Amino acid sequence: MDTDLATIGRQTIQAAEELIKTAELKPGQVLVVGCSTSEVQGARIGSYGSEVVAARILSSLLKVCAWHQVSLAIQCCEHLNRALVVERDVAEKYNLDEVTVIPVAKAGGSMAAEAMRTFSNPAVVEEISAHAGLDIGSTLIGMHIKRVAVPVRLTEKYIGQACLTAARSRPKLIGGARAVYEML
Repeated sequence: MDTDLATIGRQTIQAAEELIKTAELKPGQVLVVGCSTSEVQGARIGSYGSEVVAARILSSLLKVCAWHQVSLAIQCCEHLNRALVVERDVAEKYNLDEVTVIPVAKAGGSMAAEAMRTFSNPAVVEEISAHAGLDIGSTLIGMHIKRVAVPVRLTEKYIGQACLTAARSRPKLIGGARAVYEML
């Protein structure tokens, strides 16, 4: 399995930095990340999770989020219905419904388990409407991105061997043929 941690860390930092800048995230806004550490290592999703890979990716994400004062939400796997690990103050700020569960590697995924260990005051919530998202390894984060989700084409296409997909959100466009969307 491919576990070049330095490369994985660099790719994560580059992708998160580019997305935060492209999406023009403001302090306090939320970046949601779903990640299959199995896919990062070149294995099938859910088959070869790695705490070491999760720790490198999470530390890289936390570094970039701290630089921009952006909040981070880590999506659990399908076994926990894609619940999310956030800092408790994020759950309170956004009035999120907390659920009772402790993500572990085989039920929640390595990234969510690592977030539970690493966050200063973690809470698991059922859903969120994040302002942007990174999907590392086709984990399906779309349900947690604020409407309207807009694809972002990043320079970095992979983290390790996992496909990387990104999105930002924008306000809905309303009106009809006479609506104006930009200041004249």
